[in-house]
Amino acid sequence: MEYLIKQYPVESGALEIQYIEEFFGEFPRRKTAAEIIGRLESRESLILMAEAPLPDDPGQLVPVSYKIVHEIDTRETEGKLRDLVERLRDSVRFEGRRVLYSWIGGTRRDWRGQGHFRALTEESEVWALATGFQEVVMKTKNRYYDMRSTLTQLHFDVVKYERNSTDNGESKVYLSKLLSAEMVSRHRSMRSVVQVE
Repeated sequence: MEYLIKQYPVESGALEIQYIEEFFGEFPRRKTAAEIIGRLESRESLILMAEAPLPDDPGQLVPVSYKIVHEIDTRETEGKLRDLVERLRDSVRFEGRRVLYSWIGGTRRDWRGQGHFRALTEESEVWALATGFQEVVMKTKNRYYDMRSTLTQLHFDVVKYERNSTDNGESKVYLSKLLSAEMVSRHRSMRSVVQVE
């Protein structure tokens, strides 16, 4: 199977993400286009979206999965990102290296298990390596078992676990993956990438 991926500029990509998140029922709070633009406008970033045909109308393509990644470093001024860097300081070396943060993403329920998120992740890794990043970091919650399983298959390593004392499902899991040409050569998904203007 060949995956169709669209790479968006920040503003139009933010609007597309705001739209597609309406189809993700498990996210307690959806991102607005303004939030996405505010986070990405002054940093290196990538917005990718996978499209697939509707089962009952194969000629109609719809967005089914998305991924946003962006640079993160020790000079962060935004509170959430500054906190993330501090939490990862003993697990990830930021000094003298380019680190990419896999911020948000997901796949619509009816299209899960078909490799769309893998294709997006692999495409983001190719871009990251070509752009000079050495490592990708991300965080999730322990209760997102499907996501954790996908990340394990994509060879992300757990680098830190913060237990929630009242609900272990809410515990935070921090993951990392070192980028290399050898790692990218092992990618499995076939992808067509279209640049959206």
